[in-house]
Amino acid sequence: MTTITADEKALVKKIEGAYNALREALSTKIVGQEAVLEELLIALFSGGHCLLVGVPGLAKTLMIRSTAELLDLDFRRIQFTPDLMPSDITGTEVIGEDPETGERGFHFLDGPIFSNIILADEINRSTPKTQAALMEAMEEAQVTVGGVRHVLAQPFFVLATQNPIEQEGTYPLPTAQLDRFMFNVYVDYPDFEEERRIIKLTTTNYDADLKILLSRDEINEAIALIRRLSVPEDIMKYATHFARFTRTKEPGSPSFTKEWVKWGASPRAAQALIFGGKARAMLSGRMTPNHADVRALAPAVLRHRIITSFHADAEGVTTDDIVDQLIQFIPAPDFEPMPESKQKTFMEKVIAFFRKSD
Repeated sequence: MTTITADEKALVKKIEGAYNALREALSTKIVGQEAVLEELLIALFSGGHCLLVGVPGLAKTLMIRSTAELLDLDFRRIQFTPDLMPSDITGTEVIGEDPETGERGFHFLDGPIFSNIILADEINRSTPKTQAALMEAMEEAQVTVGGVRHVLAQPFFVLATQNPIEQEGTYPLPTAQLDRFMFNVYVDYPDFEEERRIIKLTTTNYDADLKILLSRDEINEAIALIRRLSVPEDIMKYATHFARFTRTKEPGSPSFTKEWVKWGASPRAAQALIFGGKARAMLSGRMTPNHADVRALAPAVLRHRIITSFHADAEGVTTDDIVDQLIQFIPAPDFEPMPESKQKTFMEKVIAFFRKSD
């Protein structure tokens, strides 16, 4: 087991307090979306990246910009378009004159990627070449320009958005690139009361004053601490089952996986569940994740890592439906799973309902 020092325990308590204060502060500017905010912060403290899927106008940019302000982090928004070049993201070498010697030469001009939080807006509108430049930065925390490596500042957090409505003129992210995102976060419409509050809040000159809650050094220390925290063996096995039971050839894999899944999740899924579980525990003031932490993050971790089969598509079964069934299938001490026979019956009723609606 990892030995936690008194200073590290104090840091966890401070992170918990800052998280609660951050939620309260953001509630003065953002109405609802508490689950989205939680998943974004979990990914940030885990050192991961997020793919946000939602229609325009749901305050995604405002939420991210406000979070960056509260955490004293640099924020840049990059609008991805078909003519966006890799150098528009990473930066480029330009010719300049040395003010002291008067000699002319090349020097590197930073691109917008050199910030702490990057909003890659409508990432699927840019070409694969430009997408690949962002992926290198996400995976290696560096960019290479002119054969020279430039290390990015830490923490480094990418949030990429995709518009689920408009698909014309887009370049869908390959599965291998989707796998690099820790979470796929679904941003849904607000309910009636939330939308009423949004209209009331945004049709006046009200503007909340946000104060810094954590420093960059404290965030980096928290990220390092999460990597050091130990995870009980039963939690490790629980997370591993979620990844392995999405694969059709895995012994013991449920029948609905064999029917509805074409390709399952990679080991990155289990890694994301463990890292995310530790971060979720820390935001709650705990040193160790539990089964509930893993279950809570399973949809965001798995929904973009599962490729559904023809049968699933024909029956209207989504990846979220499959994850819900996995949660019911995989046993845990604090959760009573539904027998697979009943799971199947339940899903058949759901499918029959939608077919009847059509």
